[in-house]
Amino acid sequence: MPKFKLQVRIFLLILILSFLFIYVFTSIQIRNQLEKLNAYNKYRARVATIIVKTTLEMLLKDVASEEALPGIFDAASKSFAGEGIVEKMSILSMDGRALATNDELIREFGEAKKDIDTYLRLSETSGSDAWFYSTINKNTRIIDIYIPLTVKTVPKYIVKLSFSIGNIREAVVQILIPITLTVVAVIICNLFWGIILLRTVVSPIKMLNRATKDIASGNLDLKVRINTRDEIQELGDTFNEMAVALKKMKAKAEDANPLTKLPGNNVIREEVGNRIRRKEKFVAIHVDLDNFKAYNDRYGIAKGDEIIGFLSNILEKALKEKGNHDDFLGHSGGDDFFAITTPDKIEAVTAAIIRDFDARIVNFYNEEDIKKGYIFEKDRRGELIKYPIMTISLAGVTNQFRPISSYAELTNIAIGVKHAVKAEKKSNFILDRRTM
Repeated sequence: MPKFKLQVRIFLLILILSFLFIYVFTSIQIRNQLEKLNAYNKYRARVATIIVKTTLEMLLKDVASEEALPGIFDAASKSFAGEGIVEKMSILSMDGRALATNDELIREFGEAKKDIDTYLRLSETSGSDAWFYSTINKNTRIIDIYIPLTVKTVPKYIVKLSFSIGNIREAVVQILIPITLTVVAVIICNLFWGIILLRTVVSPIKMLNRATKDIASGNLDLKVRINTRDEIQELGDTFNEMAVALKKMKAKAEDANPLTKLPGNNVIREEVGNRIRRKEKFVAIHVDLDNFKAYNDRYGIAKGDEIIGFLSNILEKALKEKGNHDDFLGHSGGDDFFAITTPDKIEAVTAAIIRDFDARIVNFYNEEDIKKGYIFEKDRRGELIKYPIMTISLAGVTNQFRPISSYAELTNIAIGVKHAVKAEKKSNFILDRRTM
């Protein structure tokens, strides 16, 4: 199927609508003009009928001999035609002879028996006392009027008047100027409308199309500038917002931990900074596993990675079920995680983490180590050390009791809290409540 560009489709649409408008306008104008012409010609025919009948019957009364009638009738028909009262006029005797006529057909053949037969048929149908009789030929668009001229109340001559009622050619000629002006106006308006559409619709869409391709190629700093003050401009603004969001997503993806896919240190630092700037009250939780290195050395890196994934799931679940919808979870690296929630949720979140961790961590040890409650593993000096089953340490730092101005200040405070938590030798949470 052929592919058409947007401006081509718009051009074709405008062209079709233009032709449709011109066709409808012309049809209406021609129909109205035909109705006017019909009304005028019918009125003209009635007036001509009265004038001709009255004038000729008066002449008949004053004529002394019938021999003079052809000349009188001929002079009268020429006078009527010259004055524009009639178009075609024939005066016929009842036996079908043409006494006077300006109709070329009747003049050529010299008789009009068919016209007399038509008159007789109409008079029988409509009555013999009518002033005139008329018939319309729909094919030729001509109205024929038959006027009986009576002598002593007896029809002795028939006057046939023929008038053309409105025809399309005449109607078109009369409305040619309005139609021409309308066509010119439509063309100018459509050119103007096309330019507006090109500037307000087609050009911005082309710009967005090019920008989309540029962003797809990696240029996330690109911004489009559309000033149409309508939905197209809103689309452009949304596009720019999307580009910014994609840039942030790309940065987060590049900074994310490859194992857990959670945001890394750069995003963690940015999140803390944003909450400080918004002057929100929050609690940052530094998460660390106790005895993880010994477990990793004994069971291997693969099992250690399983522990990291297990911890990530526990943290996400606790924040989702006990925290807020906008709580944050990041992975600094190794067994260190970083979570943010609010002071009103901190106790429920940390309790869920500790409860879930302690209940399930034993599933990652073999039965022998579980029974003993510890494992033996060499320390950095090569000496065998007894390491208990892993526990989890949660160090909480909050700006609820004292102001925190930066991520660096927060991490410095967290170092001391972490030491205090680890000294407990069990899964535990301590929140720094110092005011200075």
